[in-house]
Amino acid sequence: MDPARPALMNMNTETDDLPLDFEAALLRCAQGDQYALRAIYERERRWLMATVLRIVRRRELAEEVLHDAFLQIWRKAGSYNPNLGSARGWIYTVVRHRALNALRAIGNSPERDDERHEELMAAHAAWQSVDDSAEKRALAQCLERLEEQRRQSVLLAFVDGYSHEQVAAQLGAPLGTVKSWIRRGLIALKECLS
Repeated sequence: MDPARPALMNMNTETDDLPLDFEAALLRCAQGDQYALRAIYERERRWLMATVLRIVRRRELAEEVLHDAFLQIWRKAGSYNPNLGSARGWIYTVVRHRALNALRAIGNSPERDDERHEELMAAHAAWQSVDDSAEKRALAQCLERLEEQRRQSVLLAFVDGYSHEQVAAQLGAPLGTVKSWIRRGLIALKECLS
């Protein structure tokens, strides 16, 4: 059995509020510490799943991609170079590349819509910047300041991984309106978090 597999099973402890030194965790993964991989998984699974769902748009495929990405993180943790960027950014890059590769493997290509790409990158940057409970509280406060429709749209799209069309259906709003709510919501969040 792959050593990473047990570390990804039976996760039901909420550790989102605990600080995590991602660089140290990757170093421990490289040394064979399964608990370090588990700590990364428990801390980031929701955000990473939302990232993967935005790309592949199918829950079962997203779960498989996320699992495969964590196996890759386990195997390649020693290749992380802190001089090239943050450890958390490296983790997200591995997951994102795994999702894009999965799309290509099934014959789909990722959407190239510039507006959508900018939204994804802005949301990714916002979520990636949330490293401790104080920042999470700040994000929660910024979300509370958004108008209800914008907040719901952003959460459905970037936490639950819904496509724009799914958000529109969920909220019973026109697609163009939903795109506008999401775009403006992300801009407002970015300004609030700055």
